[in-house]
Amino acid sequence: MSAKVAIQKFSFPSSCAARLSHQDELTQKGCVQVKVLELSDLQANRILSKVGSVAVIGALVHNENQAKESPKSPPAGDTAPAQVLVCAKASKSAVFSRHSVFEKFTVESEDQRPAAKRQLSSESAARTITVVKKSAVRTEVEEHRHLKTKAHPGQRATPYIVTGGKRRRRKDLFTNSEVFNRVNSHVIRAGVELKEKCVYDVKTIVRSITQGARNELERLRAIWVWLCHNIEYDVSGYLGRSEKLSSPEEVIAAGRGVCCGYSSLCSEMCREVGIECQEVPGHSKGIGYLQGQSLENVKSDHLWNSVLLDGQWFLLDACWGAGRVDMEHESFVKRFDDFYFLTDPEEFIESHFPDEQRWQLLDTPIPLEEFGRRVFKTSAFFTTGLRLIQPHHSHIVTDDGEANVSIGFPRPTTFTYEMTQHQDILHSGVSEQKESSNSSYGLLTVSHRSMKLKLLPPATGVYDVKVFARPEIATTHLVWVCSFTVECPVPRAMEEIPENPFLSWGLQSVAGSLGVAGSSQDSKAAEVEEGVFVLTLKSSRPLMLLCELVHPALEATVAKRCVATQIQPDVLTCHVMCPLRGFYRLSVFVRDYEKTEVKFQNAANFLLHCKGKVVSRDELYPPNLGSACGPGSRTIEAGLSKFSHTTALVSTQQGKCNITFHNQRDLELHTVLSREENQTAAIPLSRHVFCTFTDSKVTVSASLPDAGVYRLALYAKITPGGDFSPMCDFVVRNSCVQPGPPFPCVYSAWRKGCVLFEPRGGLLEPATWVRFRVRVPGAQRVSVMGETRTDLKMNKSRVWEGEVFSGNGLQPLKLAATSGESTDMAVLMIFDIKQVEGEQ
Repeated sequence: MSAKVAIQKFSFPSSCAARLSHQDELTQKGCVQVKVLELSDLQANRILSKVGSVAVIGALVHNENQAKESPKSPPAGDTAPAQVLVCAKASKSAVFSRHSVFEKFTVESEDQRPAAKRQLSSESAARTITVVKKSAVRTEVEEHRHLKTKAHPGQRATPYIVTGGKRRRRKDLFTNSEVFNRVNSHVIRAGVELKEKCVYDVKTIVRSITQGARNELERLRAIWVWLCHNIEYDVSGYLGRSEKLSSPEEVIAAGRGVCCGYSSLCSEMCREVGIECQEVPGHSKGIGYLQGQSLENVKSDHLWNSVLLDGQWFLLDACWGAGRVDMEHESFVKRFDDFYFLTDPEEFIESHFPDEQRWQLLDTPIPLEEFGRRVFKTSAFFTTGLRLIQPHHSHIVTDDGEANVSIGFPRPTTFTYEMTQHQDILHSGVSEQKESSNSSYGLLTVSHRSMKLKLLPPATGVYDVKVFARPEIATTHLVWVCSFTVECPVPRAMEEIPENPFLSWGLQSVAGSLGVAGSSQDSKAAEVEEGVFVLTLKSSRPLMLLCELVHPALEATVAKRCVATQIQPDVLTCHVMCPLRGFYRLSVFVRDYEKTEVKFQNAANFLLHCKGKVVSRDELYPPNLGSACGPGSRTIEAGLSKFSHTTALVSTQQGKCNITFHNQRDLELHTVLSREENQTAAIPLSRHVFCTFTDSKVTVSASLPDAGVYRLALYAKITPGGDFSPMCDFVVRNSCVQPGPPFPCVYSAWRKGCVLFEPRGGLLEPATWVRFRVRVPGAQRVSVMGETRTDLKMNKSRVWEGEVFSGNGLQPLKLAATSGESTDMAVLMIFDIKQVEGEQ
């Protein structure tokens, strides 16, 4: 094309054209060459620009003596380029002065339509040139020196312009959406003001919302944000109950539109600021989409946009960015979704499939069949950084009644799921947020970097499965991230799994931050042997522990008697007994030991399976068992140490046991022996426990009346004059059927240092001689008083001893002593005499 023809075609203003009076002058020094590339597939004779509908290709090199021009060869498949040489005899400063032609004029084709009616199309855009200002031209000079080639989606071999050999991604344009906070705020504020003033003119709106935008990216952002916040999806029009609005003026005035309304308005607004924008028709997995349906020979149902930024095409969808449609209530739910602004093609293809393959913008395009088979992923799937491990397609068929889903994640994430009867429509208005799981037909486990979900449908049929997730540190509801359908030809015969409202099995993702460093049990179901299970958790700091055991057929009151917990500074132990066969949920709750005001939080949930021997209800732990069983953090804090029994469970086959420890702070102690009260005992259980205090050592002796399970509770008075506080409970299991005798009844005069050697039993045979041996520090006289009085004598070991006649049982025997100069006898303890059967 000659220069003269080029001048006529593009209608340069006379002031500029006058300088092109003769072709010979085009070779003179001081010339500026503008090379216009004609694209054959997408448009004819289009001149592309970074800031408008023009792209300045080549290099504009200026110096005081000459302007050099190095034309580039056109890309393969393009027609021969048209060249326009603009002669500038003036100096470099004159070319770029404030009064240069680049700053004064915008050159349009002769058949350009008015702005109010023009629609972006390949024909109209091809005949438009926007001449840029001085600063933009200088930027173009530097950037286009490195531009190797130029192409468009119509070129199959190069679907985008390659800059530096690699396609730029969204993150290359901006690090995160916070960089647009200033633009977003201005657009939202301006949008409200324009609406109040009833301004519906595209040009006026664009001028207002892009005011202050510093570059092409910010202008595009302003347009997209305005669309998302000011246009609602026209649900009524979609359902055919009203006329669909599609033209820009109608959509703006009504404030609503369907997808084509969003896309056409986006194109029109981009045109006003000189951004190349195309409407892209195709299929989407939005409202009305049938999960797993074949889209072959199905008419496409959606429109979105592609924009050209710095020589490369990017994708966006303002319709999906504005919110979602709730088909259940036939309403539009506003929800700004920043994911659909310049979405990377690899992620955009998961929900948008263009009619023309070139608009996939992928190095390796996928076929329509593959698009339909892919797992549906929401924007939250990508923003959370999730990675689908399995399955590879949305429809899963169970194997032996089981289907498996696995998702990877880069940072700690919380998951749950929902399995319901299949519905045809994917987006039916079902809640996209969830706080807990109410499904009993799957096992969800979370490890360090992946989530595994084992689905066990209860019956033959097809089910919809939704997976929900959120970052561990988030406090919001979990959001829908992906969906599957599960077909179960033959369900697996199995017991009912208890509901797990705490999302997953095994250690929760927050367990580490709560202080739980490890577990003896992984996330798999634990097989319970002999009806007994022991769980140990390592803790990184002192914690308090509570456990909950749940079985579908087990009463809550009985379930409490199935768990005993021991709390130590670095280890938490939970002893579990299973009275029924089937599956149990064992949930663990913790809080920091010293932070009593903090609520307990769920740290782990374990699935237990008891399919063999079970524990009888008579063997369950005693009622009213405290949360701290056995020595641990509480006893250490009170100065009680060196326990002879370091675990919470104590077993005896003789009906007797002695538990010893050291009382370093010389606290006042108290013990309580109890069991399930299924019968009235002739002698209270308090007579079956006896304490001996010597120096710092304490011995708690138990003589159990029957076989069974007992609670031996230890209390201490931490502050003088205060109440007794629980220290720990021991679970004493007695397998001896021979009843153990009670201890004598002890009185307050029996104090530290007193030791009873003989007799240990508190119920003596009548009319027999009984040997007494007792140590009473500081005593001046020790006597046993019954029907007669017997004084004991102190031996070389400072033990008072003697033979005492028990009598006929008319009076009990009282052990008494005098101390210091007092002559009064203080009763230390009383021994009962068995009654003869005839006398009873």
